[in-house]
Amino acid sequence: MSRIPRALVPALLFAAISVNAAGLPDTGQDTCYNETAADGAPASGGTSVASEGGTHPRQDCRYGRDAAAAAGALTKTGGGAKGFDYTKVANNGALLAAGAALGAGAADWSCTKDNITGLTWEIKTGSGADLRYADHTYTWYNSDDNTNGGNKGTLSSSTCNAVLRGSPCNTEGFVTAVNALALCAFTDWRMPTRRELLTLVFADKTTPSVEPFYFPNPPASPFWTASSFAPDNTNAWFVDFADGYNNGADKSFSNSVRLVRGPRF
Repeated sequence: MSRIPRALVPALLFAAISVNAAGLPDTGQDTCYNETAADGAPASGGTSVASEGGTHPRQDCRYGRDAAAAAGALTKTGGGAKGFDYTKVANNGALLAAGAALGAGAADWSCTKDNITGLTWEIKTGSGADLRYADHTYTWYNSDDNTNGGNKGTLSSSTCNAVLRGSPCNTEGFVTAVNALALCAFTDWRMPTRRELLTLVFADKTTPSVEPFYFPNPPASPFWTASSFAPDNTNAWFVDFADGYNNGADKSFSNSVRLVRGPRF
């Protein structure tokens, strides 16, 4: 399978997202480029290589929420770099201030809501004793033949059996465990689709290519999606937040998981 160039990730993201989403996120890409280097002029300036009369017009850096944020013309519900707009959510479901700390208490931060898409995301922790520890990995497994692409995947265990207390250490087992705890007062957590997970990609950053203030503790491995890989249903899609790269991997591999809740798209 061929690797998708990083420069194409934002275009693929916008092409993939359904119109049923509450809104479209921007990419975080607010730097313009010529063939070899970043432009020295601001994207909003007439001398930029990406200006309408320039040599490289219609670049992403000039449009959307990121450009509005750079111009001081973007109003946000919460916070986040550039055009991103996130709000922290507590274990008890309450909305929190941006400075809230991650923790296990009822009023501590455990989830992040994307105010653009309307999706709420599980936040990984830095403690190996936690169910949601960032470096726990899971094989891909989905017993529902209506949504698994014709291949259930792999039940075999990986690194988190002690935390799941004997449950199968796979994606379905993790979803069940998180819903049993009613994370952030919700019990409808699920695996994200490839389209949904790509909405978090911060295309102007690497390692991690995600907003780090609202999504801390990035794991070393890619994140599984709920999307089976159509060319070979023994594989499923993943998104690697080292650089936004996404592709298919065998369902028997062990990868990270970040659960989501909200309208599916």
